Amino acid sequence: MEFTILKLLIKAAILCCITPIQAVSEPEARQLFGAKKMNASMASYPYGGYAKGCLAGAAQLPETGPTWQAMRLSRNRNWGHPETIDYIKGLSEKASTLPSWNGLYIGDISQPRGGPMISGHRSHQIGLDVDIWMLPAVDLKLSKKSRENISSISLRKSNGAYVNSRWTQAHHHLLKMAASDKRVARIFVFPGAKVKICKDEKGNRDWLRKIRPWWGHHYHFHVRLKCPTGLSKCKSQAPPPSGAGCEEAQSWVNRILNPPPPDPDAPISKPRRELMVTDLPKQCSQVLTSK
Repeated sequence: MEFTILKLLIKAAILCCITPIQAVSEPEARQLFGAKKMNASMASYPYGGYAKGCLAGAAQLPETGPTWQAMRLSRNRNWGHPETIDYIKGLSEKASTLPSWNGLYIGDISQPRGGPMISGHRSHQIGLDVDIWMLPAVDLKLSKKSRENISSISLRKSNGAYVNSRWTQAHHHLLKMAASDKRVARIFVFPGAKVKICKDEKGNRDWLRKIRPWWGHHYHFHVRLKCPTGLSKCKSQAPPPSGAGCEEAQSWVNRILNPPPPDPDAPISKPRRELMVTDLPKQCSQVLTSK
């Protein structure tokens, strides 16, 4: 009898103490992907979705080009799918035609092999997202040190309900240029900017559908491209709702200006668990270990 009880106690100790330690010892995917300095020498392919995936065969945006500069080079996030790199180059050339703009300052695209990042984003995992600074790119000869220290500008007022005095018609036209490319799925920007654009646009309004209000996004706007044609293991986000989306943006502004009272019965949200490699598409293990 005593021997049986002892066996049960030992078994309980194993289940209680050893198993959790083993689980904790598994490294998070963000640590593994964040440690990779170079891309995987594979054919270009975004596996999974924007917030749960990886990128094989990433292309690197050159640090400086005729109409762009990649910022925050120490992050090593100027990698993306070749379609994204091509999109950035084309948009930056168009941006150089705007008054007081010589091109674009490019923020985060993705890591060399995509995947979760140690800091900053839940998305940007498959090389089809890119952050573009709101700061007009006047000087395209910034040093690496300057690119670490310079900041973009915020265009929001009243927590994003309105644009501030730094907003210009050039910002409107830049977003229109960005959204007019058929490869673009969505562009995230703060709600006041979408409302301002809706009020000012007097021409074709079809592109407004792609401009989506979202928290933050007042120092930069976030472009999300569709999955390239024929890549079935890449998961695109569902298309935006039909219409220009101006009423939706105004509803965001209304909630900012008159926030609803807290709901005491609202469920308490649990912290999101960090992703493990096993949470990602199975191809991501090969992307991670490939030379």
